[in-house]
Amino acid sequence: MKSTAESPTITSASFEELMREVLVRLGEDPTREGLERTPARVHKAFEFLTKGYQEDPEALLKKALFTVSYDEMVIVKDVEMFSLCEHHMLPFFGKVHVAYIPNGKVIGLSKIPRLIEIFSRRLQIQERLTTQIAETIQKTIQPQGVGVVIEARHLCMMMRGVEKQHSAAVTSSMLGSFRDEHETRNEFLSLIRQRPNGV
Repeated sequence: MKSTAESPTITSASFEELMREVLVRLGEDPTREGLERTPARVHKAFEFLTKGYQEDPEALLKKALFTVSYDEMVIVKDVEMFSLCEHHMLPFFGKVHVAYIPNGKVIGLSKIPRLIEIFSRRLQIQERLTTQIAETIQKTIQPQGVGVVIEARHLCMMMRGVEKQHSAAVTSSMLGSFRDEHETRNEFLSLIRQRPNGV
């Protein structure tokens, strides 16, 4: 994981020692067969689940910009997303819908799911994740507008606390024409509600 001047590098050994301490405090025996390699596995898992800290979202988009005369809405919807809630470090997951109206530049379509992954592979809250995706697209290609909607389920609600298994949180970020023009916003919201068969 990324270190800063204020935060010394966490070595593999120290991370795993911390995990062994957690197991002990939970009342477990970290030396028993099933848990012996758990600290190393958890370390590896968290490196993967937070790898977005090591990646530059703007640099990703700038590698795949194309000049076009197209100025209609571009939508990439139903992108699967998995992240970790920063409050409890439990997963939340769902779908992300992204739209923008080009202003002379478009992004390679595969880069939008990659952008979502960069921001979701960090400790997050859904509201910030939504705005980070929208603001990065707006800053990088300066389109006429950007819209992002995320629908997600949070295990911190499903497994603990209120324990509501069927609740979902929906967040949105609308910039430019998506914020200013009612018709543009409604077109986006209508299109992401459509099922694959068009109904």
